[in-house]
Amino acid sequence: MQLPKEILEIAEGIKNMRIRGAGRIAKAAVQALKITVERSQAKNPEELIKELDYVAKYLLHTRPTAVSLPNGIRFVMYRVKTAFKNGANLEDLKITAIDAADKFIKNSELAIKRIGEIGARRIVSGDTILTHCNSSAAISVIITAFKQGKDIQVYATETRPLFQGRITARTLANAGVPVTLIVDSAVRFFMNEIDKVVVGADAVAANGAVVNKIGTSQIALVAHEARTRMFVAAETYKFSPETMIGELVKIEERSPLEVVDEEFLRQNPNVKIRNPSFDVTPPEYIDLIITEKGVIPPQGAVLVLKEEFGWIIGEELIRGKEVYSTYESCGID
Repeated sequence: MQLPKEILEIAEGIKNMRIRGAGRIAKAAVQALKITVERSQAKNPEELIKELDYVAKYLLHTRPTAVSLPNGIRFVMYRVKTAFKNGANLEDLKITAIDAADKFIKNSELAIKRIGEIGARRIVSGDTILTHCNSSAAISVIITAFKQGKDIQVYATETRPLFQGRITARTLANAGVPVTLIVDSAVRFFMNEIDKVVVGADAVAANGAVVNKIGTSQIALVAHEARTRMFVAAETYKFSPETMIGELVKIEERSPLEVVDEEFLRQNPNVKIRNPSFDVTPPEYIDLIITEKGVIPPQGAVLVLKEEFGWIIGEELIRGKEVYSTYESCGID
């Protein structure tokens, strides 16, 4: 099947991290499904379903760790498959898919705003905050607190090797927030100046463990040592239903060329480079998870999953990348 250029660009953007951040990835994937419908030449509902399934599988191979991606696809496809099973004609099926995509994107944006409002309540005037990587949810908490007139300042890590923290620092500075950029390895040096750590998440497991940008778990450990509170800001569509039945979130390892250049590799053929993008922070090092539906302790993650997905995820719960074929509500209805 020949995919439209826009879909190929979205998939490549997700894969090479031009589109980064779990929320942005999810919205981009859902937008790709919408484009599929808008450009479809399908002559009947069966052909449209086949096209959407193909694009869903294609997108799922781009980033294995971002749970938001399959959950976004689930959100759309559950509604499309339900309409198909109920006998919808081709035009109605297209309307259902487009409406679902638009709803997911709108709800995702509203979730970020709501997380900012809820999380800002946990920030008090005089706080010094540390953040890591580039999380829309974490930034929303910080900027909302600042706009409420709270006197805060922020330390942002560079977040090597791709320096997403520089984007965060620039975003905060443009909003007027006093921000200091530090190298990742300086976190322990500054931790005694920090009142609260606020980070995002790429995935939240049923036991409350958080998968986020590499280095997050070390920050959490240092914060725990310093008795500094650790907050995670995460939309509910980042909670992983697969972990309810024992599946592990796959940790992506990326190209060594993000760490060193080709010349270094040529000159040092016996040096092995490993570049994991994410790590896992245990729930005991997390104080609160801030969602658009409220604040929970990490141990409450399983209750969120129960509410959003139910205990029975479905007979077709896929292992790994085939995750799109369980179409459940995905938490932001």
